[in-house]
Amino acid sequence: MISLAEFLKEQVSLVDAALDSLTPPESAQPETIHRAMRYSLFAGGKRIRPVLCLQAAEAISTNAPGAMEAACSLEMIHTYSLIHDDLPALDNDDYRRGKLTNHKVFGDAMAILAGDALFTLAIQTLTRISGLDAIRKVALIEELSFASGTVEGMIGGQVTDIEGERQPPTAELLDRIHRAKTGALLRASVRMGAIAAGADTTRLKAMSAYGEHVGLAFQIVDDILDIEESSAALGKTAGKDVAQGKITFPAVYGLEVSRTMAKDQCRMAHEALEIFGDRAVRLHEIADLIVYRKS
Repeated sequence: MISLAEFLKEQVSLVDAALDSLTPPESAQPETIHRAMRYSLFAGGKRIRPVLCLQAAEAISTNAPGAMEAACSLEMIHTYSLIHDDLPALDNDDYRRGKLTNHKVFGDAMAILAGDALFTLAIQTLTRISGLDAIRKVALIEELSFASGTVEGMIGGQVTDIEGERQPPTAELLDRIHRAKTGALLRASVRMGAIAAGADTTRLKAMSAYGEHVGLAFQIVDDILDIEESSAALGKTAGKDVAQGKITFPAVYGLEVSRTMAKDQCRMAHEALEIFGDRAVRLHEIADLIVYRKS
């Protein structure tokens, strides 16, 4: 079996090729919006969400029509959220993935529209899946839209995050922010892969638990890295959480307890995968990668 690094490189290439085929080319009219969409979509992301989706499907069945489209729709939603997150009205960041943020290149108006366009393209991508029954197709659309929305979803988490700035950091508020802002889409990633593969209730529940634990671990580590790593290492401005008075895991629990919490979440993610046996080897490896990464 090839190393995880080699495997992820292969997976990223497959996802990038699929994204390229699903996204209008820069030459398509109106050209500016398509350049803006593709600028951020192909800015060098790790593709964690698409890879989680594909590996969740693989853990359940070798026949998962629509898994790649589901994976790409997740990356479109994630990229749209980053474009909007970087805008002056939100986090006001100049760099993302080591490159100038979308609004710094194309202006605020086009960045807003590029995010909007990626959201609509994500839904369109799911509606156009061939070889998948209507029930599972609707389930995928429901899963993505719920995870992106206002009630326990990404947008709701972003709202709570903004409104929580400069408020006293509490465990309850922290949990509400990050289970929605980051955790919801990561959880949806493995659930969508499982749905595409036709998972039964037991396996979908197990995959959901894995996604919840991995999602929380991801955010804890993100908060730690914002303090400990440089802007060059992160590919975005380091230290912004503290500067903006964000409610983070280190702010509530301290660095050492936060590290322990991340490891505990990783352990529980591994336990959730026991039902899948050897078919979930890569999901186990990705959980470890998320917790022990440096960027």
